Amino acid sequence: MRIGLISDTHNLLRPEALDWLAGCDHLVHAGDIGGPDMLDTLRTIAPLTVVRGNNDMAAWANGIAAQEIIDLGGVRFLAVHDIADVPQPLPAGVHIVVTGHSHKPVIRMQADALFINPGSAGPRRFSLPIAVGDVLIAASGLTVRTWDLINATLIDQQSRPAS
Repeated sequence: MRIGLISDTHNLLRPEALDWLAGCDHLVHAGDIGGPDMLDTLRTIAPLTVVRGNNDMAAWANGIAAQEIIDLGGVRFLAVHDIADVPQPLPAGVHIVVTGHSHKPVIRMQADALFINPGSAGPRRFSLPIAVGDVLIAASGLTVRTWDLINATLIDQQSRPAS
């Protein structure tokens, strides 16, 4: 199973992002969406889980939660826009925490969970890469990746064996 991760699009959905997300079984958008058309387009690729970002304050975003917990392929995900808003301790059983906000792609292990910020797939900020991520779920375990869309290169990859 492949879960596509995207964040901080700010109403810019690049063709490279659409290509990267094609074939995913589910998508998670970690906020700063930019508008409802973005969600409509992403839903044409795969079922979508989305959280509200600090810039998603217009009426169209009123029904979007600040955090979501979803179970996909036996893996529990927590999605929240800003890492500062991740509940401590983590909700029971969370394996992967998906965040956004900083526009910086990061993967790290913390509190027995993999934390991933896929970076920003929208407008460039500073010298940070335009990036997305994914989670590959297999019987053998999880692989989490971040991908530079412009240079078509792997930024980081971490794996965790099945428990």
